[in-house]
Amino acid sequence: MTKKLFLLSVATSLVMLFNSCSVSLNGSAVPKELKTLNIQYFENTAPLVVNTLSQSFTEALKNRIRTQTSISIVRGEADATISGAITGYSYAPISIQATNNNTAPIAGASRLTITVTVKFTYDKDKKLSFEQPFSKSKDFTGDIASQEQQLILDINKQLTDDIFNKAFNNW
Repeated sequence: MTKKLFLLSVATSLVMLFNSCSVSLNGSAVPKELKTLNIQYFENTAPLVVNTLSQSFTEALKNRIRTQTSISIVRGEADATISGAITGYSYAPISIQATNNNTAPIAGASRLTITVTVKFTYDKDKKLSFEQPFSKSKDFTGDIASQEQQLILDINKQLTDDIFNKAFNNW
């Protein structure tokens, strides 16, 4: 009888423990009250502007949240808001390659860097709100024109991962 009572109390404890926990397969810790999110358009205010960057970044962020949470993306009034701007877009050589005697050296590799400033506002829990810059880079060789769109896609993924983790995992 004591063994049955012990097993019953362990089973009950486990059920209560798992019932009070929020388990997620993607590791995010979205507050239960956060049902809607307004993601505003990220204007490109960087000195060097790529016409498609604002749209592709904003959509990448929306897509990351749609696929990893049950939060509804809405326009207007929402439980939380993500806003910001693309504040930096630059590429620069990171290694120099020697050339012939009378020719200037050329870039052996270059780095594309994108910086966004993000403001996450969640009024129900102010300690989850933040405003900070995020910056990511990707190295490349050769001419940027032929690879720029793929580089932007890769950097957007890195940036949206960092923003998602800051907003929903508090990393």
